[in-house]
Amino acid sequence: MKGHVLTKEKIKKFREYLKNEEREYATIEKYIREMGAFHMWLEHRPVTKEIVVDWKESLQEKYAPVTVNAKISALNIFFRFMGWEECRVKFLRIQRQIFREQAKELTKVEYERLLYVARKAGKERLALLMETICATGIRVSEVPYITIEAVREKRAEVVLKGKIRVIFLPEKLCRKLRRYAKEQKIVSGEIFLTKSGKGLSRRQIWREMKALCKEAGVEQTKVFPHNLRHLFATSFYKICKDVVRLADVLGHSCVETTRIYLLTAGKEHARQLEQTGLVI
Repeated sequence: MKGHVLTKEKIKKFREYLKNEEREYATIEKYIREMGAFHMWLEHRPVTKEIVVDWKESLQEKYAPVTVNAKISALNIFFRFMGWEECRVKFLRIQRQIFREQAKELTKVEYERLLYVARKAGKERLALLMETICATGIRVSEVPYITIEAVREKRAEVVLKGKIRVIFLPEKLCRKLRRYAKEQKIVSGEIFLTKSGKGLSRRQIWREMKALCKEAGVEQTKVFPHNLRHLFATSFYKICKDVVRLADVLGHSCVETTRIYLLTAGKEHARQLEQTGLVI
């Protein structure tokens, strides 16, 4: 079999396809990045099932299975878009996790230390943004929906991927947002803006959060926007004990995705084993 020719032009068309499918910006960038890396790895060789299997095996020497599967997902979606179905490869089989790595588990105490350091450094925008994500469980891509109008209504209506969901804003958070907006002279629209009046990028939020780690005494592996969403999920679940309701609040279409958010840390899992009292 001669195989298919992968070109930058085809990757560009794939980007347009993803946009039309209303994929999130971060997802599109990730898929295009993976396609670019695969294109370089090919070194002008044609794309065949055998070549893709070789690529998959090369990844296993460098990355964890979860990372390999994420890369496979990007290529498989591209192959389906191109009609190259015979090039699709299977995902690695991964044992179902029952707890999260301790190195990635952000605790409420650590979260509070991050807020303290941010405010101590005069970074009120960052501190309030972190509180907003953590108190509502929103995604970083949903931050632009936190507007003056939403604060007035105490609820934000998010429209993403063709879906509409309502995010309720706690009264205490609304008071803080109103005060911040008044200080910044923001009378309508988005609340979290740069000095030039543009929305904050995912990369900027990530970078500003990482800058707090050293003084806050929190490992960098724990500090990223999505981990605030995880902290919200575990905190909310402790109150409601209803995974289906939590899935609705987080905007998940699959409860299995929500279950991943509720994995306890390895240390907590070990403590629970000790409590069984079965070692006499």
